[in-house]
Amino acid sequence: MPDRLRAVIRGGGDLGTGVAVRLHRAGFRVAVLETPQPTVIRRAVALASAVYDGSIVVEGVTARLAALDADLHPIWDRDEIPVLVDPAASIRNRAHIDALIDAIMAKRNTGTRIDDARIVVGLGPGFTAGVDCHAVVETHRGHHLGRVYYSGPAQADTGIPGQIGGEHARRALYTPVAGRFQAVKRIGDRVARGEVMARVGEQSIMSAIDGVLRGVLHDGLLVSAGTKVADVDPRGVVEHCFTISDKAWAVGGGVLEAVLHLSI
Repeated sequence: MPDRLRAVIRGGGDLGTGVAVRLHRAGFRVAVLETPQPTVIRRAVALASAVYDGSIVVEGVTARLAALDADLHPIWDRDEIPVLVDPAASIRNRAHIDALIDAIMAKRNTGTRIDDARIVVGLGPGFTAGVDCHAVVETHRGHHLGRVYYSGPAQADTGIPGQIGGEHARRALYTPVAGRFQAVKRIGDRVARGEVMARVGEQSIMSAIDGVLRGVLHDGLLVSAGTKVADVDPRGVVEHCFTISDKAWAVGGGVLEAVLHLSI
């Protein structure tokens, strides 16, 4: 299909992965752009994990690490998604890109501009449609999750994780100190309240609830105080740790709508 639309996604975390898989299955040629050391939590369903492991398969879709100057066509021809270490999105200067999606999820715009591509879509807080992008997709859990705004911003960041299984803030684990991160538990492990999930230096990070460990940082990363390092799912369904979330599917659907609508 020589006329397949091309989309690059800045950020291959769980939401960026939901977007990538939606667009890939809809026939887009997709590339994911990441940092040299992604700080993704839900690593089992994050295409960013290819930076560490060389490749990853999520819901039957394979993503493969590629050199920044690599010819992406052989990867696309294998029906795979290339992942490039390209935090500045420099690929847009050497390749024809139809759409750029900012899925960094920094709760602010870290540099994406409305003229970066013919179609620019931002996810969640920090973007204003008509100012720094052409459309914004709502990422806040609730009635408007996945809704596309073609003017104005998404809902403001509350600073509180969305509710899952009746839990809000207690399901997310943050480090109170800076240091080198080391996981104690693995993604998919059942955990109990008060059990040690990880360590940062000599500091133990314990779960505040019972559940399953849905996500945890990659071992060996240097983290600053206040960094989110793990996520416990109180619903206790191990399968959920290894499949794209309802939120990511909804956001991905919103991006697919936005790109197709704006490409007409």
